[in-house]
Amino acid sequence: MSADWRQWLPRWLGGARGRGAYLASGPAGTLDLRFASGVAQSRMQRRDPDWLVVDYTRTMLAALLWQPAPARVGIVGLGGGSQAKFLYRHFPQVAIEALEISADVLAFRDRFQVPPDDDRLVVREVDAATFLPQHPERYDLMLVDAYDAQGIPAALGTSEFHAACRDALTAEGVLATNLYCDDHAAHFGRLRRAFDGQALLVEEPRQSNRVGFAWKGGARPREVEPVLESMPPVAAAQLRRSFRRVAAATKRAGAIPA
Repeated sequence: MSADWRQWLPRWLGGARGRGAYLASGPAGTLDLRFASGVAQSRMQRRDPDWLVVDYTRTMLAALLWQPAPARVGIVGLGGGSQAKFLYRHFPQVAIEALEISADVLAFRDRFQVPPDDDRLVVREVDAATFLPQHPERYDLMLVDAYDAQGIPAALGTSEFHAACRDALTAEGVLATNLYCDDHAAHFGRLRRAFDGQALLVEEPRQSNRVGFAWKGGARPREVEPVLESMPPVAAAQLRRSFRRVAAATKRAGAIPA
């Protein structure tokens, strides 16, 4: 094999290192979506594409403790579609709308086995910072996990964007956001202010991620086990540890489940 295989392999897989999004083989039979920095933005188990491989994706879904039966979920940043696929498979009652600005990322949709659009799933090629202010009270639950090669896009880290997320939620809606950045405290501070202090930051033990939760109105997290029991067993098994950890964090912070 020629010495420059590292340059042509990502291009052969569907992208080009140094030119935005590309695919690469990850550990233990996984497929990665990566950006120019080489950091994996999304990871899929090839043999089980709906499995949540990365820890923080399970932690973010602890937002279901606040809103265990959402009618519509909004996802900002499709990436490899990990959470969209999980919700599509295990929560047939939920309508899912994903907002993704990058045509390069959307080009890999089939490679990550994201289902085609139907009456339960819609993927829109839009700028969430523009779309959300035009659609108030649209979602019961939001998952914000949008990155480019530089990190969190500037337009998605402003006070205005966090306010738009708040306004896009229904009266007792909840949001979870992945904060993989050096200035997570500043991001979380803006999120907290937008939600009038109703917010919680949870560390991800095995990663450099932190997950921020924020909620509207009188929303409060439910007890873990009844929420898990309402799910298919295979979904509950994936989420149990993260749900318990987030529930413990809410109690330490004073947001005691009802």
